[in-house]
Amino acid sequence: MYLSPPSKGEGGGRLDRKESYKAQRRIYRKEKKRVEKELLSTFKDESIIVLADWLKVRGSLKSWTKLWCVLKPGLLLLYRSQKAKSNHWIGTIILSTCELIERPSKKDGFCFKLFHPMDQSIWASKGPEGENIGAVVQPLPTSHLIFRAPTNAAGKCWMDALELALRCSSLLKRNLNRQSAADHVDGVDSSLESNRLNDSDVERHFKAEFEDGGSVTDDGNDADNPQNSQFPSDDEDEDNEASEENSVIEDPSTLPPATNYTRDQDEVFGTTENQTEEFSEENKSIVWFLVKQVRPGMDLSRVVLPTFILEPRSFLDKISDYYYHADIISKAVQDNDPFVRMKTIVKWYLSGFYKKPKGLKKPYNPILGETFRCCWNHPNGSKTFYIAEQVSHHPPISAFYTTNRQEGFTISGTILAKSKFYGNSTSAILDGAATLSLLPRGEDYVMTMPYAHCKGILMGTMTMELGGKVTIECEKTGYSTELEFKLRPFLGGGELTNAVSGRLKLGKETLATIDGHWDEKVMFKDKKSGLSEVLWEVTPEVRGARLPRFTVPIDEQTEWESAYLWRHVSKAIVTEDQVGATDEKTKLEEAQRAALREREATGSSWVTKLFEQEAGVYIGADSTVPKYAYKNADVRPWDPRNDLLQYEKNYVVCTKTRHKTPMIRTQSIVSVLEPALTERVSSMSRRRKTREFEVSLHRSQDSDTSTPGAKEVKGRALSKSSSSLLPLQDALKPLIEEQRKINEKIAKLNHSIETCLYQQKERDGNSNINRDLVLLIILVVMIQAMLNWVLAERANRGLGS
Repeated sequence: MYLSPPSKGEGGGRLDRKESYKAQRRIYRKEKKRVEKELLSTFKDESIIVLADWLKVRGSLKSWTKLWCVLKPGLLLLYRSQKAKSNHWIGTIILSTCELIERPSKKDGFCFKLFHPMDQSIWASKGPEGENIGAVVQPLPTSHLIFRAPTNAAGKCWMDALELALRCSSLLKRNLNRQSAADHVDGVDSSLESNRLNDSDVERHFKAEFEDGGSVTDDGNDADNPQNSQFPSDDEDEDNEASEENSVIEDPSTLPPATNYTRDQDEVFGTTENQTEEFSEENKSIVWFLVKQVRPGMDLSRVVLPTFILEPRSFLDKISDYYYHADIISKAVQDNDPFVRMKTIVKWYLSGFYKKPKGLKKPYNPILGETFRCCWNHPNGSKTFYIAEQVSHHPPISAFYTTNRQEGFTISGTILAKSKFYGNSTSAILDGAATLSLLPRGEDYVMTMPYAHCKGILMGTMTMELGGKVTIECEKTGYSTELEFKLRPFLGGGELTNAVSGRLKLGKETLATIDGHWDEKVMFKDKKSGLSEVLWEVTPEVRGARLPRFTVPIDEQTEWESAYLWRHVSKAIVTEDQVGATDEKTKLEEAQRAALREREATGSSWVTKLFEQEAGVYIGADSTVPKYAYKNADVRPWDPRNDLLQYEKNYVVCTKTRHKTPMIRTQSIVSVLEPALTERVSSMSRRRKTREFEVSLHRSQDSDTSTPGAKEVKGRALSKSSSSLLPLQDALKPLIEEQRKINEKIAKLNHSIETCLYQQKERDGNSNINRDLVLLIILVVMIQAMLNWVLAERANRGLGS
């Protein structure tokens, strides 16, 4: 079409276009500065970190270099050390230009690859603080980078985090494109503030994406692509995706279906006088009968104890006494000084001991498969949830998990409870460790526990004390604390009753000393300044500040929960019906033995419910206690913009969010959605493979656009390939079933080996004790004979003179 030149009367229109162009240029410069400012703020804000850890990176010379990798929204920064300083910066990868794929490896660990699909550079030209030259390391490739994580779980966490960062980058680009188009239509005089995103804009954006048939995980081109129906997918996956599309934005006022908790009854506190007790004549006869069955050094875990020394609650419940002052941990999370954080954690550690039972009582030995759960309400509305399970009976191992992501901490632990008999005394030893994780700071504090020592069983007044040395260590900061719970000496030493002392150290340097009584007052003295202060003191105000505990009503508990399982025994103990308590306890023990015989007859092994053993990881004093981890653990820092509250349902601690996370996290990062985790994991893995296939097909279509009928041919080929996989899947089913059986046999064999090693260790310990006793007796006899000879010689000399 021929366009005539504008006439003179059209000069006004030409000026309008010129002014419009100037205005567009002005807004363009403002928008460019805004984007640059936001990008720099993301660079420099230390709180905006998705994931940070050590990874091995493969260089151009085919060798591996260990680098500190910091993942931020849209960016991956590489540093030479964990300090993440400017002079340690190596390079920055722009994730919006990258594709992510898992890479097979012959070595241990998990490999993945970030690459540019067109072999272009993936590196940013400058660093987070304007650096032009990075730190000197071996040369790194330009268009790709291969990473190796130390474990399979860590690698999957990195894959999920990177995939989420890639999706968020694509959503941001699409949203900015829509906004720029809308600004052009509405006019050039719109203000800069109208282009900024607030919470309501984000919600409208997500709703618009899903109303258009899109997905949070797509690349922006799938909504209108008719080829989508040709990709392999299951009907179940489509139903799940459709349900997610209709409920991406959560209603903050709608509470999720959670377990019903009710407040516990008022607690009963024992005093120092309650730490002593004398048996009645009837009970003494029972004790003497038991003493005849044991010998010094013997483990009492297989000895059936009388009910009159039992406290009417399970050991799994007993462990929860440490968390009535969990709000002290919240203060440690907020403090920026690592010295003060360690000091505050020691204060919380000491707060778990002053609650004593009324009288000398021992909690029930949990039954294999027994579970317990409870929670504490904090003044700010958050909740601390506690989950525990008895994962092994011989040896008796208890695993527990405590979480309050809103306050910034989780605690996981594995305890092997052992009892040793020494004649007139006995000790309850808690071997194992607990790990306190401060989520926003990435710090883990590993701590051990003292043992309970009871003496005067046969002669004298029976008393109970805490003894032993414990440690609290943080590998990341280098701070540690050593505490010693002191036993009262045989003669005198009343001032040492319930005494504790210790040191807070940085490396090998002692910074402060700790001294006092754990049930009264503990002083903290700074070695540098010489100032002393009260670290912990049990006062009426402290007792009144205990967080209220909530448990599940007994009529709503499952058959394996502690209170329901032991309800008849506890009722008989409370009513002082020792005969009835013994009968009910015997029924539970016989049922447990029958279940064990049935498993041995069928060749099956016990499968834990809530926890799983970490392969090859052992803890404890001799590194012989297998470590168990909570299957649904979530160690992500709390996101106040998205996370609303934590709740528990069917022993799964979940997080209600404003936006449903479009991915499933496994191992240390778990899903915040409530449906069955195993089904969702398999569903998401299938959809990930589908998306990878979509990307590869989309690339091939770009090169085939000039060939008529290319799309139809590829569609038919895809349908044919998906149908050809069905016979292969049917053929693999017997192999998969055989593999499952082999895994069960291996697990049973490992359990048998662990049991044999434990029993051998016990026998060696008993033999060593018996050998020591024999040597001691021989030494005493020799000394006595020597004294008799000396006295006889002196007497003979006196008679001769």
